[in-house]
Amino acid sequence: MIKPALIACLIVIAGATVLAVPPAVQVVEAADAPVRLMDVRILEAGDGSGSVPPPVLLYAAANTTDRTLEQFIVTLFIYGPDGVRKGSQTAPSRRTLEPHATKYSTMVLDGMKVEPTDRLVAAVQEAQFAGSEEWWRHRLIEAADAKVKGGR
Repeated sequence: MIKPALIACLIVIAGATVLAVPPAVQVVEAADAPVRLMDVRILEAGDGSGSVPPPVLLYAAANTTDRTLEQFIVTLFIYGPDGVRKGSQTAPSRRTLEPHATKYSTMVLDGMKVEPTDRLVAAVQEAQFAGSEEWWRHRLIEAADAKVKGGR
């Protein structure tokens, strides 16, 4: 039987930080969304110093239109393991997404603690077309709630 103290020593010697497996991220989107999120995941890091930075949402965003997007807004809905929404975090994306282009971007999740048992759903709810005051908007909170409650 391996003693807990031995495990702790091995971790310190290796300089590793034990991190729980981050939760998977599901995506909801409107049928007419000008931006599609892909390759969405949570990244966690630690350098063994005992200081653990907040997790980061990494995603690829693809412009599905023939128009340049000035910006778009990404929202991450956070649910407990019981499916009850705990909160959300919203942030603007990188600026300027050319027609049919894809760019990677991130959101630092420092608004609230994300637990390994949480369920996460990402969405683009707003996008602004370049050279225009025109915004595309679609409220997706109900779709996110349904995705979590449906277990899909």
